[in-house]
Amino acid sequence: MSAATTTAPTTPEPREPSALKARLGLTNGWAAWLRARGVYLALIVLVAYNAFFTFNFLTLATIQLLFAQLPPVIIVSLGMALVIGTGGVDLSVGAIMAIASAVLARFVLAPGDGGLGASIGVAMLFAVVAGVLVGAFNGTVVAVARVQPIVATLGMLVAGRGIALVITGGALIELFVPFFRTVRLGKLLGVPYVMWVAAILAVAAAVLVRRSAFGYRLLAIGGNRRASVLAGLPVQRTLITVYAISGGLAAVAGVIATARLRASDPSFTGLLIELTAITAVVVGGGALAGGQVRILGTVVGAVFIQLLETTLVSHNVPDSGARIVEALIIIAAIYVQRSRSSS
Repeated sequence: MSAATTTAPTTPEPREPSALKARLGLTNGWAAWLRARGVYLALIVLVAYNAFFTFNFLTLATIQLLFAQLPPVIIVSLGMALVIGTGGVDLSVGAIMAIASAVLARFVLAPGDGGLGASIGVAMLFAVVAGVLVGAFNGTVVAVARVQPIVATLGMLVAGRGIALVITGGALIELFVPFFRTVRLGKLLGVPYVMWVAAILAVAAAVLVRRSAFGYRLLAIGGNRRASVLAGLPVQRTLITVYAISGGLAAVAGVIATARLRASDPSFTGLLIELTAITAVVVGGGALAGGQVRILGTVVGAVFIQLLETTLVSHNVPDSGARIVEALIIIAAIYVQRSRSSS
């Protein structure tokens, strides 16, 4: 008689996620997918809401108005995304916009009006250089003096508008520059020039972050600054460069805002745009703790925030109410990030 043979129960091997799920980013489930890409769904829902409930939303005039309002927000948000990627924050971007606008006005004005009478090209160049220098100063305070970014840039937030007011003499300066009409109304393939500028800068930022050694250093510093120092990375130089880039982008946004207003108003230009930029980065999936930069998410987040503000204004919600909504969105996005990191 042969001995009875027993077979041990086999444990089924875990199934590999399907190729479709992997391609759609659903390997961690729908909840994780929504946390990572919720801004895209939110934008679709907001557009659908406007299409049904906002009068004249699906018209060429409304779309062109949105395109005219978007570029400064997108451009400033790109710089903010880089700074937040290092684990910092730049609260001075609005003040830098005001400084760039004031420098532009002072260079463009005729000598008889207290200006330098420079060409518009030279004026824009010096306006951007001024933004880069202010940003580099912020970066030096953060990287070399080791001051917390929120404190360093908060100081420039306060001082920057004062500097802009000194440059303009404390008054609004109207600018009658023919080139500004091209900036406001010029289009290529039906899309405003300034929107093309924002798109090119977004592509350049994406390449910088994903395809360059500088981008890898930026993310490494945001992930673990101490480890980056021990690894011999040029932490100080990288941080100064990041803040300088943020200042330069804010200055470009300031030039665009000045051209749109046809005036330099240091008290108004870039006012509270830092809140909008931070919201765009956080909603777009950027981590306030650093170590992560999502350029596409930041751009979509900027579009979402600007469209949300436009929607609230269209439905007679006061500006103060819009700011409260932005603050609630930031709190909700940070809560989602915390749940994502703890899961």
